[in-house]
Amino acid sequence: MTGTLPRQRTPDPPAATRPPGAAPRPTFGTGTLSRAAALVHTLLTVELMVLAATGPGLVALFFLSRSASNLPLAAVCLLPLGPALSAALYALHRRSRDLTELRPARAYAHGWRLNAVPALKLWAPLLGWLTVIGFSLAHFPVSGLPRWWAWLLMAIALLSALWGTYALVLASLFTFRTADIARLAAYFLLRHGRATLGTASLLVLAAGLAVLFTEALPALLAAPLLLCLLHTIRPVTIETEEDFTV
Repeated sequence: MTGTLPRQRTPDPPAATRPPGAAPRPTFGTGTLSRAAALVHTLLTVELMVLAATGPGLVALFFLSRSASNLPLAAVCLLPLGPALSAALYALHRRSRDLTELRPARAYAHGWRLNAVPALKLWAPLLGWLTVIGFSLAHFPVSGLPRWWAWLLMAIALLSALWGTYALVLASLFTFRTADIARLAAYFLLRHGRATLGTASLLVLAAGLAVLFTEALPALLAAPLLLCLLHTIRPVTIETEEDFTV
């Protein structure tokens, strides 16, 4: 099972050689303050792009009442979120730390064109499966099943969300077949326990923000949450690049 990396940016040519003993000349856009400004600019741009891509669905979701009967409608509203998150992951993964080399909007648009269909192939079934679990949990009191069945369903939902997160990251950063992405996501879910635990913490945080405050809050914090996700599962992306790509 092998894949390919998306096309990388050609590295800049080396700077001209300085005379011996000459002090290094300061380069604009590479200092600490410039890197911080570049990060903030990238996060804000990617966040705005995510909100623009998912805006209609999120607005409709905001006006839906929290009723089990609205779960299928909520899933439909969240369908554009998968490709939008995939494009955001692509742009954040390839973000420049040089203030003079910032093109986050272009990277996002390119990521959306590359990954919209592969991401949707994974995102749509995952949403459907989580909708079924959510509907079952909402009507669990009338099912007559033992209480431990509810805990089992919640554990399955969490594992499914973790698998979907890994699959979405792999689909965003690498070029694999959908079946291979599904297998790799399951493999890494068991192999990298620390990354899986960190990813679970981020998912619980996002769900908690949505439940305790508003569904819009995780969307408004999508860019920093995704950047944390990329840092958390860095061992997964490194191993994928080293062992499963050519």
